[in-house]
Amino acid sequence: MSYITMNDEKLLPVVIELNTLLADYNMYYQKLRSYHWNILGENFFELHEKFETLYSDARVKIDEIAERILTLRYHPMSKYSDYLSISSIKETSPLITDRDMVKEIIDDHRKLLVQMKLVISHAENAGDEGTIDLLGGYVRELEKTSWMLDAWTKNTKEHLNDSMVENTYDK
Repeated sequence: MSYITMNDEKLLPVVIELNTLLADYNMYYQKLRSYHWNILGENFFELHEKFETLYSDARVKIDEIAERILTLRYHPMSKYSDYLSISSIKETSPLITDRDMVKEIIDDHRKLLVQMKLVISHAENAGDEGTIDLLGGYVRELEKTSWMLDAWTKNTKEHLNDSMVENTYDK
């Protein structure tokens, strides 16, 4: 008797997209390690630590995604050659500026979020509440991290959308 009561036909697209997310996270993880090792300049201490925090978090998520695939009774992809071929996150040179590293990471976050939302869409179709729950937390965390990294790239004279603030104070 199976503990999973979902239809395999509806579940297969979830697993395919989870494997793509697994590939994306592995590529993202390795890029963060590379940046961690190669960061230079006045932001070295801050970014060296931040990159380590990010890759440590990615390592946990890689394991959780693979275990979710196993929970759904499928094998997770596990070869880097497969990750390289299907991931939307591509290798980059680590010999770039700190700002370019952060901008590259923010772009990778966008790609990860797009893939997570695709997985969630398929999971909703399959009635896969476990995957939806897992990725919902990931989306929230990654959006917050992206906001913080984006704020780091800004000039202190820049502003966010202030239409609500301006309208409130104009009354």
